[in-house]
Amino acid sequence: MTSGETTIPQPVNYIADAWSDCETVPGEWNVDPNTREPVHRTVTTGPGDIERALKHAERVYSIGRWDDEARQERADTLERVAALVEARVEDIARTDSLTSGVPIGVTRKVAAFLPARIRATAAELRSIPRVRALAAGGRDVRLYKVPWGPAAILTPWNGPSFIPAAKVVSAVAAGCPVILKPSEHAPGSAQIVVECFVEAGLPAGALQLVHGRGDVGAALTGDPRVKVVSFTGGPAAGRAIARAGAEDFKVLQLELGGNNPVLVLDDADVEVAADGIFEGMTKLNGQWCEGPGKVLAPRRLVGPLVEALAERISKVVVGHSLDEGAELGPISNAPHFATLQSRIEGLRALGATVHQPARLPELDGFFLSPAVAAGADPAKATAELFGPLVSVHAVDSDEEALRVANAHPSGLDAYVFGGDTERAIDVGSRVLAGEVRINGAKIADLGDDSAQSFWGPSGIGGHGPAESVRVFCGDRVVGVDAPDLPL
Repeated sequence: MTSGETTIPQPVNYIADAWSDCETVPGEWNVDPNTREPVHRTVTTGPGDIERALKHAERVYSIGRWDDEARQERADTLERVAALVEARVEDIARTDSLTSGVPIGVTRKVAAFLPARIRATAAELRSIPRVRALAAGGRDVRLYKVPWGPAAILTPWNGPSFIPAAKVVSAVAAGCPVILKPSEHAPGSAQIVVECFVEAGLPAGALQLVHGRGDVGAALTGDPRVKVVSFTGGPAAGRAIARAGAEDFKVLQLELGGNNPVLVLDDADVEVAADGIFEGMTKLNGQWCEGPGKVLAPRRLVGPLVEALAERISKVVVGHSLDEGAELGPISNAPHFATLQSRIEGLRALGATVHQPARLPELDGFFLSPAVAAGADPAKATAELFGPLVSVHAVDSDEEALRVANAHPSGLDAYVFGGDTERAIDVGSRVLAGEVRINGAKIADLGDDSAQSFWGPSGIGGHGPAESVRVFCGDRVVGVDAPDLPL
């Protein structure tokens, strides 16, 4: 496939162990973000098909097997899934690139990691005991890990292959029958991933795929037959899911993002800070929920920092997402492109000076120069940016930076840049966020066993191997009672 080819298959559902056509939305098309040319019709799933999927998931769970033999079978199946995904890494990378707008050089790295993530889950399934004995004064008391029940997994357009694969593999490993709904803006990569799961020979009903917008997601997450919901997306949809889930107390994992703060301390190396912030604001085109947003820097460093960021932006190569030399591609879709333009104008209305010196390609896509908006009131610059955009604000002390950062916390990620590592870590430990990165802005979690929590408005739950087990499995204690105890 060259940069001029935009072949993405028409999305189809996988319901009750069979592929079936979706309903098309009249007059609406998904478009190539590089050119705005149509690539496939916009689709949805009708109420009848949603009901079929829910009934099938409920029936499969009611007769489910979770013994050691079933766990071994699931682990073996996941190994086959990993091999199939490995054979389709290039397909996944190109589909990711054509739907998210992220350059192919980046999406290849993301796609290449998927088999390792799936194999790691298979290894955990073999090594983590399904049943373990509890201390009970010599009595036989056992703790069982049991899947909660049917799981609805709703995934976003900014991680169109990795997020569905990571969530689905954890739920399938746990034994939850999964109904996956990927973003309507980027359904293609999730469909390839599901094809690999199906070809690997999953048990009947272990995974189903439906397509559509928020109304389809709401029909799944509000249904009492769904016992656990894992969602990554915007705060408005997250709040709606939480309200619906409260009716029958579903298990929820909600990653909702936020305007992640960056604290630049007075002993920071401006070049190191600029490198880290620039990497964070352009990685995945800035379209990742842990990316930097609101930069808080000492007054004397604001000018040099803005200048250093503008210099880096002026040199970045913006191009078609399938061009091998592109360092930054287009924004994923028209609604988010409009949102980012609105965010920039909003910061300008708050008094910010906006710097956008990148050269854009001569293509009719959703292209946007990375932007630095300096000078707005930090107390009013609270909206999540979620793109190649940061706002920079002057502060007069570490304490002021912490007050501003924590007044409207993201709760998800934060960044601290400083020359004294111990001091930077101390400041970072006081930011209301689940993960705080010092002197860098990589995508990977800080540690292999990171258990990043979502604080406050960033959602419910968290990331990490232990968290995945908690989300999709519950504890059940079975054992011999102690009739001689007084209580």
